[in-house]
Formats: sequence, C-alpha cells, structure tokens
Amino acid sequence: MTSLFLILIVTVIFTCVWLNRISARIGVPTLLAFIVLGIVCGNVGAIPLYLDNHDFAKNVCSVALLFIMFYGGFGTRWESVKPVVRESVLLASLGVVVTAALTGLFCHFVLRWGWTESFLLGAVVSSTDAASVFSILRSKKLGLKNNTAPMLEMESGSNDPAAYMLTAIMISLSNGSASGWSLVWMVFAQILFGAGLGYLIAKVASLVLRRVHFSNDGFDTLFIFAVAITSYALPDVLGGNGYLSAYIVGVMLGNEEFRGKKSMVGFFDALTGLMQVLIFFLLGLLARPSLLHRAILPALAISAFMLLVARPAAVFGILSPFRKYSAKQQCLVSFVGLRGAASIVFAIMAFTGVGNLNHDLFSIVFCIVLISISLQGSLIPQVAKKLDMTDSADNVMKTFNDYSEVTEMQFGSLDIAKGSHWCGKKVMELALPGNMLIAQIIRGRERITARGDTVLLPGDRVVLVTKAFDDSETFLLEKTVRKGGKLDGHAISEFQSDGLILLIRRDDEEIIPQGDTLLRAGDRLVILKSR
Repeated sequence: MTSLFLILIVTVIFTCVWLNRISARIGVPTLLAFIVLGIVCGNVGAIPLYLDNHDFAKNVCSVALLFIMFYGGFGTRWESVKPVVRESVLLASLGVVVTAALTGLFCHFVLRWGWTESFLLGAVVSSTDAASVFSILRSKKLGLKNNTAPMLEMESGSNDPAAYMLTAIMISLSNGSASGWSLVWMVFAQILFGAGLGYLIAKVASLVLRRVHFSNDGFDTLFIFAVAITSYALPDVLGGNGYLSAYIVGVMLGNEEFRGKKSMVGFFDALTGLMQVLIFFLLGLLARPSLLHRAILPALAISAFMLLVARPAAVFGILSPFRKYSAKQQCLVSFVGLRGAASIVFAIMAFTGVGNLNHDLFSIVFCIVLISISLQGSLIPQVAKKLDMTDSADNVMKTFNDYSEVTEMQFGSLDIAKGSHWCGKKVMELALPGNMLIAQIIRGRERITARGDTVLLPGDRVVLVTKAFDDSETFLLEKTVRKGGKLDGHAISEFQSDGLILLIRRDDEEIIPQGDTLLRAGDRLVILKSR
C-alpha cells in the first residue's frame, strides 16, 4: 500500500512538472494547471483522491502560506522597492481595506447577501497574489516601466496580513463572538505582536547568523527554516498576526549579508513553489464540480466588479495623489491584482470558522481565483504592451534577492616556477587580460597584496581573480583511465575527444596536464565538455 501511495505521489509530481512546461509555453499561469490537476485527481478515475476534510486542508494551507509570506519578504530586494515603499505599503493596507469594503457593498446591495457574509467575502478576496503575477513576469522576462514591478512585488507580497486580519474580524462578527472592545484589542494585538515580535525575531536571528559559524553546510539554511516557523507561531500564540511577523522577518533577513544567503534564496524559492502547488492542488481536491454551477454566476459578477471598480478605485485613490504615476501605469497595477493562494486559505478558514453561511463561499472563491489567474493572468503581457508599460531595458529579476548586480568573481592560483615566463617580472609588466587581476601573492607564510611594482619570485603562489563563468551548456565530468584501454600509456596530445583534460588525479597527486603528459591506468581525468 505504501509503495502504491508513493507511486501516486511521484505521478502527480511528474504531471506537475509537465504541466509547468506546457503552461509556460502557452502563457497561462502555472498554478492554474495545478488546480485542474487537483480537480481531475479528486473527481475523476477509478480511485479519486476524495478530500472533504476542510479542517485538515486549513491547517496544511496555513503552514504553506507562512512560508509563502516569509519568502515574499526574504526574496524582495529592499534596494529595488525602497523608491516605492510608501505607495506599496498603502496599497497593501489601505488598498486591501478599500477593496474589501467595496466588494462587500457590492455583494450586499447587488447580490442581496447579508451584511456580515458580504464583507466576509470581501475580506477573503481582498489581497493580491505575488506568485501568480511574477510567474508571468519571470517566464516572459517582462520588464515594466517606472518601478512598476517592485511596487507590485512588495504590495502583493505584503498585503496578505491585512486581508488575514479583516478575515479574522469578519469571522468573529459572523459568529457573534466579537464586541467593540474585543475588536479593538484584536486589531491592536495583531499589529503590535505581529510587527513587534517579527522585528525582535529578525534581530536575534541576524545576530546569530553573524556570530555563529555553522560547522556543516546546510545547517544555516535549517536555522532560517526554523526561524521562519517561529516568526509565525510565536506571535500567533499570543494573538498577533503571524503572517505579518513572517513577512517582516523575511524582509529583514533577506536584506542582511551573511554566508550562504544566495543558496538560501534558491532553497526558499523552491520551497515556496512547492507550497503554492500544494495549496492549489488541495483547492482542486476540495472542489466539487457538481456544486460549482451555482457559484459561477455570482463569481463572475464579483470578479467583474473587482476588476472594473473595486481594485481600480483602490489603486487610483492611493496612487493619484502622488502625481508621478500615469493613468496607464495605474491601469496596469489595477489589472494585475490577481487573486491566489491567500484567498484560498482564507476561504477555507471562513468555511470552517463560520457555521451558518447562507452561500457556498468556498466554491465562489474557487471560481473567482480560477477566473482571475486564467483570464487576467493570461492577458498581463498583452495588457502591459497595449498600455505601453513594457521596458525591454529593465530586468524584472532585479526585484528579487536571487539577482546579483555585482558580477560573480572567482579565485584561481598559479605557482611561479624558476625559469617560467612570469618569474622575475613586475606585476605591471605582465600582459594580463582585462578581466583578470592578481589579488595576492603567497610567499612562504607571508601574504603580499599585489601592486604594480611587486616582483614575482620562484616559489610564489599567485592568487588570481577573474569573472566567474556560468553556462548550462558547459560542464565537468570525471573519467578513469582503464588498464589496457585506449588512453593507457598514451600522451595527452593523443586524446581524441570533444572535451579538454583540465586535471589529472593520480593517487594523492594532482597534475596539471601538458601535451606530452603520459596517462596511466587508474588516472582520474577531470574533463571540460560542452553539450
């Protein structure tokens, strides 16, 4: 049974990888493919993966969302978002409130819903989804003018805490468990414990990263992983906004300089991608196509209102007073306000937290998310070009912490032998390439900073610095010379291959090969090859 379950899991994973490639080619957000896959697995086949436990789904998705929120901060480059931080924070807070309020009013006066249920729906769908937007911008390498991409990144990465707080308030009101003072304390505690503990946790974690040297590779990543969990769990236990705390900790640690940070960005990028897949796949498993036909019409009406009225009203109302954002730019910011993972999690929270809902809120939010990422998401590149907001000279990757403006450098070394071409010469006399520099000279136990008039002596080890080379088409492989094989006893010059032998490992010795170097059985050759 365990083996069959594992086979099922890897089948789903392989299907997800395949859907990822297909969706990238046709320009549809990848996450849409995972929803469809979840629907198919949950409702089709001889043994469908039927899931009807919303409490289980809520707990899993809440954990997944904390990592999404943490990486929303950790992957954001403060240098890029700093010019638009005021606008982004306003959109992520006041913009969420305005969107939720207008959507709630629409549900009450147009769809004739009750007051609390109307504003509960508005709160659930009030935040925008960074993953859906930037999966499009990254896959299409779509640069945007006037700091639009950094604004979208920070807004969509930081607006979930506000939507979570509104959802928690509306759940309390719907259950009749909230009074005036309790609501005031809830808002105060959410902000105070969320922001305050987030700041303290980030400071402590930063101090540990600077002072403690982890003995094994990977333990620093494990430490950050634990910090991310703590940043959510500790404030949440005290009544604070765990998602706000996780985002603040992510921003502060993501913009600190410490060993191994770039590899952590890659780790959390992959982890967050997995969490997004998990949420959307669970959404598909929970969905019941037999119930969706009742939710389609209200979902279409709410989606149209949010796209044409609620979101533009929030964006234009906030950005217009700054007087530096054109109407076209504000239209684009309005259009890319996609609903995604957070809306799904909050919908499940509302479904499990409120026992007397008059409408199938989960199915309606499901349809809204589906419409948003399929229709709006697919049209983002075309709308950006139509509004003349694309900028081929701008690199959208500059918004993220895995982008490096500083060219990666790499060290190498060279031993100066007596009689060699460099022996006895000054550094200034060497015909070095423009992208290479002698950084240091190791002479016995002495380390000498290389200057133009420094003379190289026999026995010196020269430390060279040059621009690193990273190319997916070029790679290294290792090959062992077999006894009696075609390489055994032959010189390097006789080596017939499309690669280049860079190094020979012979017992405990490492040999830099020359053309007349003879190969022996047991030699391990490090070969540079191209695909």
